[in-house]
Amino acid sequence: MYAIVEIQGQQFKAEAGKFLYVHYLGEDKKQGDSVEFDRVLLCEADGNVKVGAPTVEGAKVVCEVAEPLVKGDKVLVFKKKRRKGYRRLNGHRQYFTKIVIKELVA
Repeated sequence: MYAIVEIQGQQFKAEAGKFLYVHYLGEDKKQGDSVEFDRVLLCEADGNVKVGAPTVEGAKVVCEVAEPLVKGDKVLVFKKKRRKGYRRLNGHRQYFTKIVIKELVA
């Protein structure tokens, strides 16, 4: 059984027991907290597929916060104009929250 769920504007494939790295959920989420997402776009169970228009009624994904703050890989942005002596280097690390999917309610 799996579901396609929308979490903060991004779509993820959710299966029970799997980990997901989603955009940072905020400081109010602690390790072990339960989180529910109800924007389920598609559900599949035993070959039976339900497609929402836009969401599946009554479906939700129940998750638990495994790590509330995870830093992503550093992304370097380098700008240069040739023969002008202009060079800029900017770095950025995105914050994520690691969640584990506990159950899918269809």
